[in-house]
Amino acid sequence: MNTTFPDPTRWASAILTWFRQHGRHDLPWQSNDQQIHDAYHVWISEIMLQQTQVNTVIPYFLKFIERFPTIAALSEAPQNDVLHHWSGLGYYARARNLHRAAQQIVSHYHGQLPQTLTELMALPGIGRSTAGAILSLGFQQHATILDGNVKRVLTRALGEQRPLTTAVLQELWDIAEKLTPTHAPHAYNQAMMDLGATCCTRTRPQCHRCPISPLCEGYHLGTPTAFPVRLTKKTIRPTRETRLWLIENPEGAFLLMKRPQTGIWGGLFCFPETNTHTIWTMEGVSLLEPQALPAFRHVFTHFDLWIYPMHLRLTEDCQVPEGIWYNPATDTPPGGLPAPVIRLLNQKSVANIATHLNTFFKASATRDTSLSDM
Repeated sequence: MNTTFPDPTRWASAILTWFRQHGRHDLPWQSNDQQIHDAYHVWISEIMLQQTQVNTVIPYFLKFIERFPTIAALSEAPQNDVLHHWSGLGYYARARNLHRAAQQIVSHYHGQLPQTLTELMALPGIGRSTAGAILSLGFQQHATILDGNVKRVLTRALGEQRPLTTAVLQELWDIAEKLTPTHAPHAYNQAMMDLGATCCTRTRPQCHRCPISPLCEGYHLGTPTAFPVRLTKKTIRPTRETRLWLIENPEGAFLLMKRPQTGIWGGLFCFPETNTHTIWTMEGVSLLEPQALPAFRHVFTHFDLWIYPMHLRLTEDCQVPEGIWYNPATDTPPGGLPAPVIRLLNQKSVANIATHLNTFFKASATRDTSLSDM
């Protein structure tokens, strides 16, 4: 690590000067007054931005805040509704933790976000960096953040040669705290996140635009993308397989079942699932021959899931002991839906429309031929 790190005043001055001209000042969770942001909006945006890019988050944030404008509204909402408004963002534990945290804030803090690091970190889903963002951006307190963008900026500037183990991360936290100015910490923290997201990017850093390139060890070495250093041990990503059953009744509705709160897609509505060697059956129900749909891969953080969907039509309506019938053409989603379920429903909806159109045009052609013979 570079032990001759620059003076914190010089560092912060360069960052803030760059931020005033090149930073992001019009994000929807930022208020018109750059000095004051809604702490609730900051919290929601910080959770959504974990593992997710800003452009993806913006439309979800706007819809989420429209439906849950306050912590009280979020705490009172059914979990299914919260998950529904999170559908497509992935990492659904974030939404479940938001919901639980809102309920705790209402019950323990009269519906107001607490304003200490310890209290914030005691809430579900809020770690040290997120708590620091809430305190600095939402309450203008002197607090430090160390998200992925800030880690990248610091490790490149420092020329940190070690992988980010727990001990190295603690050193980074100590340095980040020393560099965070007491004046305008909210602007500095936003500037550091913006610098990492828009200039000091993972694969193509724009060092010629960077305000700290004169101070950056990675830039002087000519290898900024070598930082942060990753563990050299390569592991083969685990792969799992599953079969999802698209059970469709004569009205075009599909059977969805709510998953347990724990495990993948916890609390979301999903197609019935079996292993790849099991056929879905239900006593007393007449079924047509199942149709195999193209398999596809869904990527999780720590493993890949190969999904082998099967389409199974029922010859008549039936009551199911658990689950609900959902028609994507007419019904409101019952709650959150995993991305693969949305993908399959969209594919079947398009296929059904195409089938109906083909039937219509064939019938029209037959009528036209009959009329021309008259």
